[in-house]
Amino acid sequence: MATGFFNVPVAKNEKILNYAPGSPERAELQAALTEARSKQIDTPMIIGGKEVRTDNKKPMSPPHDHQHILGHYSQGDASHVQLAIDAAMAAKKQWADMGWEHRASIFLKAAELISGPYRAKLNAATMLGQSKNALQAEIDAACELIDFLRFNVQYMTEIYAQQPESSPGVWNRLEQRPLEGFVFALTPFNFTAIAGNLPTSAAMMGNTIVWKPSNTQIYSANVLMEIFKEAGMPDGVINLVFVSGPVAGDVIFSDKDFGGIHFTGSTGVFQHIWKTIGENIYKYRSYPRIVGETGGKDFIMVHKSSNAREVATAISRGAFEYQGQKCSAASRAYIPSNLWEDVKKYVQEDLASMKMGPTEDFGNFINAVIDEKSFDNIAQYIDAAKNSDDVEFIAGGNYDKSEGYFVEPTVLLSKDPKYATMCEEVFGPLLTIYVYPEDDFEATLDLLDSTSIYALTGSIFSNDRYAAELATKRLEQSAGNFYINDKPTGAVVGQQPFGGARGSGTNDKAGSMINLLRWVSPRTIKETFVPPTDYRYPFLGED
Repeated sequence: MATGFFNVPVAKNEKILNYAPGSPERAELQAALTEARSKQIDTPMIIGGKEVRTDNKKPMSPPHDHQHILGHYSQGDASHVQLAIDAAMAAKKQWADMGWEHRASIFLKAAELISGPYRAKLNAATMLGQSKNALQAEIDAACELIDFLRFNVQYMTEIYAQQPESSPGVWNRLEQRPLEGFVFALTPFNFTAIAGNLPTSAAMMGNTIVWKPSNTQIYSANVLMEIFKEAGMPDGVINLVFVSGPVAGDVIFSDKDFGGIHFTGSTGVFQHIWKTIGENIYKYRSYPRIVGETGGKDFIMVHKSSNAREVATAISRGAFEYQGQKCSAASRAYIPSNLWEDVKKYVQEDLASMKMGPTEDFGNFINAVIDEKSFDNIAQYIDAAKNSDDVEFIAGGNYDKSEGYFVEPTVLLSKDPKYATMCEEVFGPLLTIYVYPEDDFEATLDLLDSTSIYALTGSIFSNDRYAAELATKRLEQSAGNFYINDKPTGAVVGQQPFGGARGSGTNDKAGSMINLLRWVSPRTIKETFVPPTDYRYPFLGED
């Protein structure tokens, strides 16, 4: 057969559309929203390429309009998980044997489909199902997922190109095998891009997948599977199941062919998964790969030399875009006393101007939190703060779930730097500020580093370069993604690979070659052209 060394298209970041009034993308997205709201869909699981439905139907509703029904999905059980494993294993050999350039073509086509004909449909599904405004959906469901697909193809080729040196008479080769067994992708609600990347990054390297999305992301996950199918994904490569986490875990983590997990979610769930895998380690063919990005208590650290307006903007955007439901969202800030009054004034002005409501109204900066469980959890933190002598409300503090799960952007000022909301992940539009004496910068760096179990993202604001350098060094282990004079959100694929350590995960950096290396098992091959015919070495000769 014909062959060659193939160069893939050079990956470039997808351009973010702005959806300004009168723009064609705004009109197309509004039409897609209207179309999606006008009907109810019946969403099946996809196992071995077949649509699988059950009689146990669960409703899907916009978090900002929970009485409206977008459709229903079929809740599965343990038998469907086993069917998905069987389908993944049945598809594995043919998929792994496929030429890498043909696997690459599928994912490059998926990126083109999202960039073009599916852009509005996928963004609309994310806006409705996950309550993201137009810009947040665009940078997530469209641009970031496109970037994941294109850059991962490029990283894949760079991995395959890495080869060892050869000595005279020897040819050394290195091949990258898919993992033995299947990969379990367990994905969150908050980023459609993450939900798409976790199964596809492992599949790209020749693995087959059992994918369980969050129940609150199923509406857009259904669109992703439609895109993958149109892109040419063979049956059984990615199998989509709608079951509870414990049900999936009971089956998957007991299966001898379990090869790895690609996870984004809570720290507690990930630690339980790791423990379960450890307890079952004797059952598996190989040691499973465990890759996880978990919680965060992301910070903004401010030096006395900073610009108060810049700090306030970083707080307003970093803490409250997508209602603070980003793994990277700023949820604690350390403000020096000389800047506090100005920062407070600017943040209050920002929040007073923010409109809150449904995503279909493009004038709303703030939308709903994802579901009632999340709403109730955030409300408990707000209520506790109202009853605490250590906390003052700077802004917000109200919430209402009568029509949608709406929580006002809330800013707390705490006298206690170890108050609960300075330490614990809330995952909502709640920021806590601690004001420190302006000359206690170094001591406050140590305080920040010791306050939380997490180490995902963080930023330092400073116009004093010595202070910026000091913070960068002193906070070396405090964040896997660190920002200087910027908010701690908005990592871009190909520019800032994402992930943290400590309680925030395994830091395998989604959107980088590092992550893809976790889904292959290398084999070294040494070929000797003319083998020796005498066992004796020269040193054995007589003087």
